[in-house]
This record gives sequence, C-alpha cells and structure tokens, in this order.
Amino acid sequence: MPKIFVTRKIPDAGLDLLKLKNFKVVVYPKLQPISRRELLKNVQGTDAILSLLTDKIDEEVLAAAGSQLKIVSNFAVGYDNIDVSAAQKRGVFVTNTPGVLTQAVAEHTFALMMALARRIGAADRFTKSGKYRGWDPELFIGSELNGKTLGIVGLGRIGAEVARRAFFGMGMKIFYYDVKRDLNFEKEYHAQFLSIDEILKNSDFVSIHVPLLPQTHHLINKEKLKLMKPTAFLINTARGPIIDEAALAAAMRSKQIAGAALDVFEHEPKISSALKKMDNVILTPHIASATKEARDNMARLAATSIIEALEGKIPQYLVSNTK
Repeated sequence: MPKIFVTRKIPDAGLDLLKLKNFKVVVYPKLQPISRRELLKNVQGTDAILSLLTDKIDEEVLAAAGSQLKIVSNFAVGYDNIDVSAAQKRGVFVTNTPGVLTQAVAEHTFALMMALARRIGAADRFTKSGKYRGWDPELFIGSELNGKTLGIVGLGRIGAEVARRAFFGMGMKIFYYDVKRDLNFEKEYHAQFLSIDEILKNSDFVSIHVPLLPQTHHLINKEKLKLMKPTAFLINTARGPIIDEAALAAAMRSKQIAGAALDVFEHEPKISSALKKMDNVILTPHIASATKEARDNMARLAATSIIEALEGKIPQYLVSNTK
C-alpha cells in the first residue's frame, strides 16, 4: 500500500481524494509547521510527500524518504522551498498548484492597493481607538486610483489579473515588466513594457508578482527604492525575500515612498518590528490565497498530482528546475 505523508492538515477536498484510493495517508497532526526532526522522521518509507511552502524539501529530506519516493506535491504555486534539481536527479516528480489561486491573490492584491490609497488601516485604528470626534474636511485624505499608474513586476497569471482589475475597473494606466514581452497583453490593456527601473521611477503603485529565485532575492533593495516617487506605494503578495525589508523600513522612515502593503515577509513568520509600527504600512499574514474556493482547489490539485504519479502517470503540473 503506497504511503503518503502530508506535512500539515490541508482542506478535506484534497485529503478525501487521497483516501478514496488504496493509499495510506498520514497527516502531521499539529497546527504549526513541522520541525526538521519530525519531517525527517515522518518521510521515511513514503511514496509521496504533500508539502507546504513552510517545509524545506532538500537532498537530506529526499534521502530520508528513500528510493521509493515518487513525488513531492507542493501545496502552493511557488516552489522555492524545494530543491528541484536534487529531486530530478533522484527521478522524483515535483508539482505545484498553479492557476487555482489566481483570482484570490489578485483580489487580495487589489484590496491592499485600495487600502493603501484610502488609508484604511490607519483610519480603522484611529476610529477604534476613540479618536474620532466628527467629520473633518482634511481627515485621512487619501488618493484615488482612477487615472493613476500601476507598475506590475512579473506578468504571470496573477499579475495579469491585477492589471485587468486596474485597467477595466479603475481606469489605471498599466506599465509592466517580465522576462519576455506580451504583445497581446499590451494591446488589450494599452500597457507599456518597461524595465524595472523605469517602472519604479514612473509608477504610482508597484505590485510585485515574480517568483523567488536567486536573481530575484532582494530585487527591491535600497537602490531600487530610491527610484520610486515619494507619493508611490509598494505591494508584495509574491514572496517576502524579494524585498529587502530593512531597506524598505529605512525608505519609509525617510519618506522616500508613501506606503507599502506586504502579505509575505523576508524572514517569515518574523516581521520587521519597524514596519509594524508604521501607520502607512499594511501587513497581512500570508493570506492572499486564503479563500475557500482557492484553498479547496489547491488541495484537489496537490492530491491529484500524487494520484497521477502513484498510478504510473506523469503529473500534469510538473515544475522545472529554474534555479
């Protein structure tokens, strides 16, 4: 009987699919991320690992699992937590869950953008603290999105969906950068392809949607932040280490930019104490994909990849080694 180890509880929509098959499904029972010691212990003798982005799946873990391991199915779109090259050398499939969380993450990104523009976080704290004394014509003056420029760094599925909402919903002008141009996208959204530096210099809002790779680590650093307008806002719903948080905190203190919204963090779950104290910073706990629809579909996709691999098929959502 093939054994599957699930590193943390995921929605039943995925677990139920696995349990319908003749598999032994073992789910780590604790709510917090599994420790390294427990991970190495529990993967022993498994045919499949269903991992989360908080789990580092490297050569040591793959070796501990044994030669019968066929697949590591990651419950996420990103897979920077997995040593894909090491898995490929062992003939182990690595899969992810693309597409199904696009809408959820795009909606959360846009919610953060609107909250920054209209100073929702600071206004909420002000009101709840009892400071509101009545209408004031200059109380919490924000910025409209209509007519503003959105710079998208990384035009994958999510970046394109953010652009669609911005262009059709808010009448925003779109700049974008990606490793390759998309002429159809440019035509549909009247978008302009620019370098990252040009996007930072000219955008009112900059939204990050690149994967975490060695070349994107600290992509937004001290030098890049200096390029942004003092009235500009930065949003990151991709991966935390893409932004140098110390540099961001310094830029916020010196008012190099107007504000930032982060759903992911450089040293997650640790969050910069400096950023936590700032009224013009919005922080959410890595919940951009946290809708029932998205998480159920992620679970189904992760489970389906395991079923395909254990039934001798090539899983549909294989990832490649881009490191």
